[in-house]
Order: sequence, then C-alpha cells, then structure tokens
Amino acid sequence: MGETNALLQKSNILKRETALATAAVYQSMFAEEDGTIPATFQVIYMTGWREHHSQQKAKKRGSATVSFQDIQKQFGNGS
Repeated sequence: MGETNALLQKSNILKRETALATAAVYQSMFAEEDGTIPATFQVIYMTGWREHHSQQKAKKRGSATVSFQDIQKQFGNGS
C-alpha cells in the first residue's frame, strides 16, 4: 500500500535546474526594463538564552546612570 514516510525520501538539496528555472520565472515576472531584478528581503534575527546562576543579574529598573536621551544626543538617532 506504499506506507512509507515521505520525509525519509525527501531530498534536502536544491538542484541547479530548479534554482535556474525559479530565477527565470522570477525574472520574467519582475525584471525591470534595464535588466535589473528588484527584490525585497525580510531578515529576522532572534536570540534566546536561559538564566544560569553564574550569569550576572539584571539591575533594578531605574538604576541607570545615563539616560537614553543623553546617548541619543551624543551619538545621533541612527537615521
């Protein structure tokens, strides 16, 4: 009856032909007159950790000696 796990037989390698075909379709759909192909990317960056007794503990809220406004004045707003 063909009862096997499809994930075991799945290839994890993107074949060259597949990448080229995808690029050709994308170019035909979105290429500009000058030949450039616009693309937008979203980058998601995440960091996680777990507390450990050997790590520093966070300071109490409001215990800072410098305000973010002072830092912004010194270094600019980043834009």
